[in-house]
Amino acid sequence: MSTSPLHKSSSHESAVEHVTGDARYVDDLPEPRDMLVGLPIYSPHARAKIVSRDGTVARLLPGIHAVLFADDVPGDNLIGPIVHDEPLFAEDEVLCVGHTVALIVGESLVQCRAAAEHLAIEYDVLEPTLTIADAIAAEQFHTAPHRIARGDVDGAIEAAAEVIRGTASNGGQDHFYLETQAALALPGERGQMHIYSSTQHPTEIQKLVALVLGKRAADVVCEVPRMGGGFGGKESQASQWAAFAALGAQVTGRPCKVWLDRDRDMVQTGNRHPFWTRYEAAFDETGRITALRANIYSDGGFSLDLSGAVLDRAVFHLDNAYYLPACELVGQVCKTNLPSNTAFRGFGGPQGMVVVEDAINRYAERTGQDPAVVRARNHYGDAPRNTAPYGQEIPDPRVDRVWRELKVSSDYEQRRADIDTFNATSRWVKRGIAYQPVKFGISFTASMLNQAGALVLIYTDGTIQLNHGGTEMGQGLHSKMVAICAHAFGVSTGQIRAMNTRTDKIPNTSPTAASSGSDLNGQAVQDACDQLLARMRPVAATLLKCDEEGVTFADDAVHGGGASVPFTELTLACWLGQVSLHAAGFYRTPGIHYDHATGSGEPFFYFAYGASVLEVEVNGLTGEHRLQRVDILHDAGNSLNPSIDIGQVEGAFIQGYGWLTMEEVIYSDTGVLKTPGASTYKVPAMGDVPLQMNVALLSQADQFSTIHGSKAVGEPPFMLALGVVTALRHAIGGFSTKGGEVELAIPATPEAILRAVVNTTTA
Repeated sequence: MSTSPLHKSSSHESAVEHVTGDARYVDDLPEPRDMLVGLPIYSPHARAKIVSRDGTVARLLPGIHAVLFADDVPGDNLIGPIVHDEPLFAEDEVLCVGHTVALIVGESLVQCRAAAEHLAIEYDVLEPTLTIADAIAAEQFHTAPHRIARGDVDGAIEAAAEVIRGTASNGGQDHFYLETQAALALPGERGQMHIYSSTQHPTEIQKLVALVLGKRAADVVCEVPRMGGGFGGKESQASQWAAFAALGAQVTGRPCKVWLDRDRDMVQTGNRHPFWTRYEAAFDETGRITALRANIYSDGGFSLDLSGAVLDRAVFHLDNAYYLPACELVGQVCKTNLPSNTAFRGFGGPQGMVVVEDAINRYAERTGQDPAVVRARNHYGDAPRNTAPYGQEIPDPRVDRVWRELKVSSDYEQRRADIDTFNATSRWVKRGIAYQPVKFGISFTASMLNQAGALVLIYTDGTIQLNHGGTEMGQGLHSKMVAICAHAFGVSTGQIRAMNTRTDKIPNTSPTAASSGSDLNGQAVQDACDQLLARMRPVAATLLKCDEEGVTFADDAVHGGGASVPFTELTLACWLGQVSLHAAGFYRTPGIHYDHATGSGEPFFYFAYGASVLEVEVNGLTGEHRLQRVDILHDAGNSLNPSIDIGQVEGAFIQGYGWLTMEEVIYSDTGVLKTPGASTYKVPAMGDVPLQMNVALLSQADQFSTIHGSKAVGEPPFMLALGVVTALRHAIGGFSTKGGEVELAIPATPEAILRAVVNTTTA
């Protein structure tokens, strides 16, 4: 029997190091001799002119080696992942609370903080723009409108049996990764710089550090040991901290580290984008959606960052799992004086899906129907109901199959009947249940990012070093890449060492994001392995005295012609025969294209599906709720590692649940963050986990043209939590004898739920 690790559950490749504390993150690396630390000093105002700034006194204090401002940047002070519109240091004007004005470099954080008290910075405070509504009124936008349209929306609305008109909004969400932003810069010979960074995008660190320092990309190396979480917050926003560390190292000639404590990280980095949408949804007499018109706006903060791409994905996912015969979907990014918002798990998908889910909930409540029935009636299906609003055909919409299986395994219909019986006899406590489908497009919508590289090195003792362009942030990417490599060579995973991601090993990496880490890097690893196997197979055939076609690799050996030799014997023979034992692999996703001007194309390689059934219990006196039970069936294709993928489903769901029910990013009316830490910002804890959580992966679900038939799993399950809003609405509706629509804000905090209960019972 083959010992291949593919499609089998196993522990995370760094699990032991994680639980024993042996895992080394950037801040755990041994401190180099004479290391200094950098402390960014930020603006206390959301918008203000800088009248003057002076660091003379601070520079004279003990332990201080440099006080740097915008004028001290030797290269370009403007950074940003797509458009360089973000000043690393504020120059003439600060654009948000948290905008860095100065960098103090010293021997300790204590000395740097003491020096900060002696900085002389004078501001002329200006009126900021702090909300989406204010930005729309002032016509302050980062982007032009992105429009996708088809069919006769006006005609469908006029002919509709029911039209739902409403608004939908959601707040931000802090990434709250366990490891905060960190970077360590080591100056080298001839002005070269080596950066250790907690980043999802090492190439972007390399490029932007070179830009700030005025160097060539080849003079900068970025290395990522591992991350203690990223969730999108380290895709673009790790760059400024690496740039500060590199600047401190270049100016002083000594190693320099910049590390943010939790409060500073939350103040100075961006969040999930808040969105606000006005929509009209038309339904026919059977409950099918005939048209959706939506104008959707996001809060991008003070600079563009990745907001354009996030907005695009939100527009792409306004349909979620439902066919829209006619639609007009328009999105735009607003510009405000808040920290620049950025990528977050789902990347706009959750914010887009909120809209159509709100429309379906309101329609079902207005007409007295089970929302699950309405949702199932609107699923994508066979032609002609299999084309997305942007024209892409969806060849295998599995959502119906997922729902059929989940409806049985979760006993949905009986439980809904039991809940209605319970609610009829319980005065102050009500229960609710919901079904939530998800369809999520997989690929970077910026098509040039759909590429990856790998470098595989085999040594004469049969051990293998595996390099690839993806970064490990706890999601198990290295574990999957090791399994792919082990399967290719027929060796045990213990023979393979996954190396730190480095830009001098793999150039021009794409970020580990868009749920595509395994898809892209797995194919690149496979390509490198295939090249090596093609070189090694003739040598093996000679050793085994058989034809090349008969050679197989399995069980730490090479087999053929009825004989076997150990893999180590083959690798030594290859070396003796002067056969190269290293190969660079490459992969690019085929067929991805999209035309912004026409709102049409094929922006996704394939779609991931999933569904959840959620049951909640609500206390009508306090607004508190409990997530009683969650059943999830998720489509991960032919999972590369089921235990890791199930863990990703569980984690994504709980993170989505936190966004929808408890995590509130609150700013004052002057743009000051009021929730900068765990004492004021509530994230899900063990007590918030469902009392019963059943997660299964869809069986017999191989995906064509992906690595070993697998599917992406990082982001799609996040949206499965959207059903908690429907379940809460069901429970809240139980407090009313009149029925009708429920008004429930997101996040559905106890205060929001209590307001909804009061409004329901007094309406």
